Amino acid sequence: MIVRLMGEGQLNVADGDLAALNDLDAELEKAIESGDEEQFRGALHALLERVRTVGRPLPPEDLEPSDLILPPADATMDEVRAMLGDEGLIPD
Repeated sequence: MIVRLMGEGQLNVADGDLAALNDLDAELEKAIESGDEEQFRGALHALLERVRTVGRPLPPEDLEPSDLILPPADATMDEVRAMLGDEGLIPD
């Protein structure tokens, strides 16, 4: 699965890593629903860091269609809320 981290580039993430990413996505959604800025910031950073850790960066010249687009680390709660679909940022 190709994931674009806004402002950082694309990474190839194995399908086997999606369950852990979905768990982090659920934490992010919970933080947004509660309006807890501190919890939101921690959940967003944990999700992005996990993608960076498990993902394999694609060379910039190998632009591929992205399966997922994740917000930058400095995104606001409102910006991330606008990006959420019915299944969060990461579909099941």
